[in-house]
Amino acid sequence: MTTALPASMTLRDAQAVLGALRESFAAGTDATWRIDASPLAQVDTSALAVLLECARLAATGQRKLEIVDPPARLSELAHLYGVDGLLGIAAAPFEPTAKLGESRPADVPVVPILR
Repeated sequence: MTTALPASMTLRDAQAVLGALRESFAAGTDATWRIDASPLAQVDTSALAVLLECARLAATGQRKLEIVDPPARLSELAHLYGVDGLLGIAAAPFEPTAKLGESRPADVPVVPILR
């Protein structure tokens, strides 16, 4: 069984979303609780708190939590706060702005150093 998240999971939405997720967890019996994060368009750190509570619920119920298709913003926040491993959310790959062999991005002006 897969539970889909709403389009917004911010501080304003956190309590309602958490309540719906708790109901979904209680209704499910599968060994893996899947949460589809692809609908998320607006997220803040409250989303991490909600998902960490879901991880706690799953562990307490001896079930595995799987977050499916997390948007980039959610992945970035999870990585920034160091909970990506706890939630099983892979961080987006690092994209350098400089090309191979460049010591600086092309759009940064060079300022000579006066001695």
